[in-house]
Amino acid sequence: MNFYKVQGAGNDFIIINNIKEKLPEEKIPGIAKRICTRKLSLGADGLLLVETARHGGNIAVRVFNADGSESEMCGNGMRCVSRYAFEEGLVPKGTGDGIVIETMAGDIDSRRLSKGRFKIRLQSPSVLEEGRLVRVQSRTLSYTYVELGNPGIPHIVLDETPRNGGKSDVSGRSEDFSPEGLRGLAKSLRFHPDFPKGTNVNFCRLREDEGVDLLTYERGVEDFTLACGTGAGSVALVLKRRGVLSGDRVSLFAPGGLLVVEVVRKEGDKYDLFLTGDTNVIARGEILDDDI
Repeated sequence: MNFYKVQGAGNDFIIINNIKEKLPEEKIPGIAKRICTRKLSLGADGLLLVETARHGGNIAVRVFNADGSESEMCGNGMRCVSRYAFEEGLVPKGTGDGIVIETMAGDIDSRRLSKGRFKIRLQSPSVLEEGRLVRVQSRTLSYTYVELGNPGIPHIVLDETPRNGGKSDVSGRSEDFSPEGLRGLAKSLRFHPDFPKGTNVNFCRLREDEGVDLLTYERGVEDFTLACGTGAGSVALVLKRRGVLSGDRVSLFAPGGLLVVEVVRKEGDKYDLFLTGDTNVIARGEILDDDI
């Protein structure tokens, strides 16, 4: 199988043109799990399959997590597959720098700002519930629940980030803001019965310059990733609604790099979310894994 491997802010993906490869449907979850396993195969956070568009878009994309499960959409994945589409000439002449990607959660508008930098419009929130409470590890935590798109990608954004020896709100500082210090809590929330389809878990804290430090434990990867595009969008939206950020452009600093989210309020309580960041083509070639 021919492949690309592309990363965006450290979120890495294997991209396969399934229009050409025609992978058997029943084997796709197993293939995704195998080739996303680090050290045993190529390794990645997810597999992106490029398919034929059916509703007027340029391409369609299916998203498979590292555990073989299929996801509704992936923000950084859509930036990376946009890079792939331009590299491979899948964008028709006359389209300019714009492309429409069909996903399970809805269409994604993507625009190339430079060779490696892309800006996408994330799906608007279909669910936004503030002030929810969850009981976990003998504590009651307050959070906002967000689903982007329909069917929605589930995210929770904690109102405060509990840490060893205490807690801090989103404007606080702590030396223990780390995957190692938060992994146990994140895993408990990821599989908590309050979230029937599971959830992505976002921890955030404000920087002095109004930037935001972000850590996201991702459903399907089952660990913290170096970045999460829909997590960045969810956190930017929630913090804007809480009134702790003044501008519409939010700089989010994930372990893998910088993501910028624009939060544009429309009529009533509706929002447009735009995600911008860099991409990097790591490799392209042929998968020769004997176990696939």
